[in-house]
Amino acid sequence: MTNITEDIKYIGVNDREIDLFEGQYEVPNGMTYNSYVILDEKVAVMDTVDRHFTAEWLKNLESALAGRQPDYLIVQHMEPDHSANIANFMKVYPDTTVVSNKKAFAMMQNFFDLDLEGQQVIVDNGGTLSLGKHNLTFVFAPMVHWPEVMVTYDSTEKVLFSADGFGKFGALDVEEPWDDEARRYFIGIVGKYGAQVQKLLKVAATLDIQKICPLHGPVLTEDLGHYIGLYDTWSSYMPEDDGIVIAYTSVYGHTRMAVSLLAEKLKAKGCPRVLVYDLARDDMSQALSDAFRYSKLILATTTYNAGIYPFMNDFITRLVEHNYQNRTVGLIENGSWAPLAAKIMKEMMSKCKKIDWLKNSVHIWSAVKEENRKQIDDMTDELCKEYIAKDDALANKNDMTALFRIGYGLYVVTSNDGRKDNGLIVNTVTQLTDNPYRVAVNINKANYSHHVIRQTGVLNVNCLSVDAPFSVFQQFGFQSGRTVDKFAGQKINRSGNGLVFLDKYINAFMSLKVEQYVDLDTHGMFICSVTEARVMSDQDTMTYTYYQQNVKPKPETEGKKGFVCKVCGYVYEGDELPEDIICPLCKHGAVDFEPIQ
Repeated sequence: MTNITEDIKYIGVNDREIDLFEGQYEVPNGMTYNSYVILDEKVAVMDTVDRHFTAEWLKNLESALAGRQPDYLIVQHMEPDHSANIANFMKVYPDTTVVSNKKAFAMMQNFFDLDLEGQQVIVDNGGTLSLGKHNLTFVFAPMVHWPEVMVTYDSTEKVLFSADGFGKFGALDVEEPWDDEARRYFIGIVGKYGAQVQKLLKVAATLDIQKICPLHGPVLTEDLGHYIGLYDTWSSYMPEDDGIVIAYTSVYGHTRMAVSLLAEKLKAKGCPRVLVYDLARDDMSQALSDAFRYSKLILATTTYNAGIYPFMNDFITRLVEHNYQNRTVGLIENGSWAPLAAKIMKEMMSKCKKIDWLKNSVHIWSAVKEENRKQIDDMTDELCKEYIAKDDALANKNDMTALFRIGYGLYVVTSNDGRKDNGLIVNTVTQLTDNPYRVAVNINKANYSHHVIRQTGVLNVNCLSVDAPFSVFQQFGFQSGRTVDKFAGQKINRSGNGLVFLDKYINAFMSLKVEQYVDLDTHGMFICSVTEARVMSDQDTMTYTYYQQNVKPKPETEGKKGFVCKVCGYVYEGDELPEDIICPLCKHGAVDFEPIQ
């Protein structure tokens, strides 16, 4: 038994015997099945554990109760690794009331022959339960990752009981980094349901959470922003890191040779990370996890029985099932007489959203020839374009085609006040002349960046590309650099003027020196000369129209009465909007709210 807080006790178990979780995911370091007890005027038990650990769990529970009787058994999730001991619990503690939702109780009858008449509390979404000083709120999280799932928030101790959310592979008696096994767990178990996780994160953003108690893995007590940030990245299907995953199958070694050549050339060109997976031999779930982690993917396989090699077929099927998207993908195919692999792979991935296909492919007729080496060189150059652009030693720093990325778009202007870096979303950047190259940037005087640039006379304009997620706009548009370090924990690249340029989600940037300032009442116009310009990628520029139609979340107003924030879509439910309201998501005031129609 472990104390989470003075009143909340951990009574879960480690499973070191399991080899495959859910019958398919290798877990070399085992699993945990977590359970908790809240000791108050009323005693609540949070979920049970897997059927193989009945005796151990009941012993842990008895120790935590110290002679008391539980009043409630709260069931958040009916998957058997958490619900298997409901009936056994009720045999030992027959007077307990079971608390859950209508869908969970329906499932309960499928698993157990239980008569709970007079001993069940059916809660609604947003329903509450008081244990005395502890007040619990139940938040439904359907399809994270079963339809009956709910999470529980203890507002007294600011603890989120997160069901399968924020779980990971691995027993608690093994020390290992959280990120890798949590990522593999998320992609494999929850990953298909990113939209549902995003909805839950929006609710979580309105809560003061100081501890997260999941049903698998360790209790999270520090640096919660890191874990929540990863969940936001994973569930929005955005790349977590720069790098290239090469997943291949090879029958007689020729496709493997092409993959090896490509990997060597990528590393030589400065690619930050290259991971190669032989899908016939390596752990499929790890290959899948890294495909979601990194920004680019190469699929290499042979034509086989007028299709593709089975392990590649399995891999692509899993990618599609888990909503793979927002990535750059390239193809290497091999075929001795009727190559079909590239066509089939592309067709299989047609359901994936926002796939940027490489212009260069590799087509092998049996064995690697000189023409294939040239194709591999071309693929390498295309894949490494942005990595070269970030490298001070290799980049073309005078590529004025960067100015062609200027349109009625959205940009991040970066600056530095002498203490920290800052960034700001702007939508008014204009090229004025090309001899010399001059650019005008308009910035609202109320923004801290305006003050900084007036003082320093230098700035960078980062041209956002269409792959930029909403989180970028939250980071640079929904908070002030006066009070927040917008680059905290971010990878930092610097141009020749010493200012930051964004590590991703841009197709170009320009370093500017202020030559003239024009006062435009509410705004100031900075007329600047271009001191450096780099092209990062061939992605289209993020226009304001594209942002409104494809990036900005649609407000969830159906069936609701109240007001919606025009900036971020947050909904305030109520008949009257408080004059002093501050949006909990974007921090904008009442002026940016409008009635729900």
